[in-house]
Amino acid sequence: MSSLDLSFLKAADLGRAGPSPLVLQQVRKSFGGSAAVRGLSLEVRAGEFYALLGSNGAGKTTTLRMIAGLLAPDSGEISLYGRNLAQDPLEARRPLAYLPDDPLLYGKLRPGEYLEFVAGLWGIPAARAAGEAERLLRWLDLWDVRSQLTEGFSRGMKQKLALAGALIHQPQILLLDEPLTGLDAAAARLVKDALREFAASGGAVVLTTHIMEVAEGLAQRIGVIHRGELVAQGNLAELRRAAGLNESASLEDVFLQLIGQAPVGMSL
Repeated sequence: MSSLDLSFLKAADLGRAGPSPLVLQQVRKSFGGSAAVRGLSLEVRAGEFYALLGSNGAGKTTTLRMIAGLLAPDSGEISLYGRNLAQDPLEARRPLAYLPDDPLLYGKLRPGEYLEFVAGLWGIPAARAAGEAERLLRWLDLWDVRSQLTEGFSRGMKQKLALAGALIHQPQILLLDEPLTGLDAAAARLVKDALREFAASGGAVVLTTHIMEVAEGLAQRIGVIHRGELVAQGNLAELRRAAGLNESASLEDVFLQLIGQAPVGMSL
């Protein structure tokens, strides 16, 4: 994988001496009288890789969709670099990119055409968009397939192109919902390296995953959400203490203990 110029992250100051990239305060969301997210509060700092773990239906995707502005919370506050999402949605979302678990690509477009389309939505001038597109496609090893229609792409190639689309406007916060699902080992490694580089350059990453090894290997902090509530957050050592388990406990054991689904008789 070639390198990508991420100097724009450092140049933006990234809130290191100011507001955090992402703050949720007592956020709630219900559907049909059933609570999906219950008073969720968390903070993600500049340069931080934050993983959100939870079982199916725990509220992870709902949380990301609210941060991305696709769902309005019933109550609570979401702010991005100090901008209130409800009060100033367009400006608040400008530093944000959201990559859903099944991103929408247009099969009759080629990679460059897709990135040109996405860049146009952000109002990026054509010349600048073309340069960014080439750098992103080279970075994610898609340059050699730039003349092919995306309808023939593998799941891994589509996921990498969607990541390029998320990065085309030079965001400072990445939201990723299960970005490694269905990827082969080579593609997964490429995406993980790309995300590490983004965070190491000063960006903020929030990722949901069911793969414990991914969360443990990538994230500086991990939040465990259960039935819409954040039951614990911290690094692995802090989560072990919160779960009442010793230092040999795996993240999977810790997670199951925290959500009350630890195997009967487990002693660690």
